[in-house]
Amino acid sequence: MAAAGRVLVYGGRGALGSQCVRYFKARNWWVASIDLAENEDASANVVVAATDSFPEQAEQVTTEVGKLLGEEKVDAILCVAGGWAGGSAKAKSLYKNCDLMWKQSIWTSTISSHLATKHLKEGGLLTLTGAQAALSGTPGMIGYGMAKGAVHQLCQSLAGASGLPSGSAAVAILPVTLDTPANRKSMPDADFSSWTPLEFITETFHDWITGKNRPNSGSLIQVITTGGKTELVAAHL
Repeated sequence: MAAAGRVLVYGGRGALGSQCVRYFKARNWWVASIDLAENEDASANVVVAATDSFPEQAEQVTTEVGKLLGEEKVDAILCVAGGWAGGSAKAKSLYKNCDLMWKQSIWTSTISSHLATKHLKEGGLLTLTGAQAALSGTPGMIGYGMAKGAVHQLCQSLAGASGLPSGSAAVAILPVTLDTPANRKSMPDADFSSWTPLEFITETFHDWITGKNRPNSGSLIQVITTGGKTELVAAHL
């Protein structure tokens, strides 16, 4: 049976990425995972080589995705890679954490954007992962706020004459806190009813890919959960 659609998940081994892989595979989609390790549930994998050189990593991923896809186009590229690190400007870990945040968020988002210019179908969808917190200052998590702020700017830039295929859209999700096992372990006393279930995100992606309630290209969409109910709210800068 032919696949219902084709999607690349950048960060396909993380909590949200793994959920995306399972969700789309269960609906008969061809799903490729791009990450530092393989996701056995995916239809195909591109394993990212760890390096301190951005051009090196970007070229490696771009080349391998090109070999994997050939002339085939994908319906969506979901960049759900990322991570969190705290620290103020005086923190001893500032330089190390900034470097990590840039690698996890800016490198992956930039590579995903370039892949979209090469492999996305006309009318396709690119999603990036920003953060609601980065809409304003983040003094206690400098590197994280800088990285996510850059992702927001990238998303807005992609709405212009950026080289994306005709009719396609770049949309950033800006979660507050995602309900992941790691977050529950690190914040066991938090109010989980204000955390966004991963299933909500994957269902939202599916809606947007299939044209249901898709925001305009360049949109920054806050994902706000209160009392177990999640809403999508566009950020207006």
